[in-house]
Amino acid sequence: MVSSSSRARAAATAAVLLVAVAGCAPQEVTPTPDAVPTAATCAKDSLKTRTPGKLTVATDEPAYEPWFKGNKPDTGEGFEAAVAYAVAEKLGYARGDVTWTRVKFDTAIAPGPKTFDFDINQFSITEERKQAVDFSAPYYLVRQTVIALKSSKIAGKKSVADLKNAKLGAQVGTTSYQAITALIKPTVKPQVYNSNDDAKKALQNGQLDGLVVDLPTAFYITGSELPEATIVGQLPQVGAPEAFGLLLDKDSPITLCVSKTVGELSGDGTLKQLEQKWLAQVAGATELQ
Repeated sequence: MVSSSSRARAAATAAVLLVAVAGCAPQEVTPTPDAVPTAATCAKDSLKTRTPGKLTVATDEPAYEPWFKGNKPDTGEGFEAAVAYAVAEKLGYARGDVTWTRVKFDTAIAPGPKTFDFDINQFSITEERKQAVDFSAPYYLVRQTVIALKSSKIAGKKSVADLKNAKLGAQVGTTSYQAITALIKPTVKPQVYNSNDDAKKALQNGQLDGLVVDLPTAFYITGSELPEATIVGQLPQVGAPEAFGLLLDKDSPITLCVSKTVGELSGDGTLKQLEQKWLAQVAGATELQ
């Protein structure tokens, strides 16, 4: 898995849900018993948002596909735009009650007061970041993905079994490498590299049939760095996945309600449906069976 700094770079320069494995959908983070929000406290009229009766949602500028379509968050098209509106609707906000603002990734995660109610921009939930900001329950668990040159023998393959005889590579010590050894178990010894850049060069030079990276990195590589490469498909969940959460101001009065709402959208299958539509179908990152 790429580091948080690499994730931020990809989000800022790229062109970040796939079909989740049963039981691997984003999971609700349960608040402590004395702080469980109720339907009344989470009602629209009770929420202490920046503007009463309105919900201010932030993302980066520009906002890239497949997370947002055409750099227009207010259309609700693209995975994260759709998630934001699903959360807003569940909280009781109509489309006209949602206002979008643009905030750079690094600015959003920095300490200090925020200009938004929540920000959605592929923010990985980390303990370090929790010192400065709040996060909702995860709305997306990052999946590992196989990419290959369009001329590769594995381009267009549909199953994990189809990759058994492929020469695959990944960055050393990552969940990506774990996915190769634990899930694919190829007959050819997988190659390890000190960085994704080294692995990408090996792929580009034809030294690998395929490269395993996390899905946001796969979108970045195939969309911006190696247009001659393509996403073969997503792998079943393995290890402790990176999780994306909605970002809020530290100790925001609406954190618990937003987190509860994300958990409910996970539980009722809404997030899975949005993953399937925007990351699997539209973005061409189907799941390898």
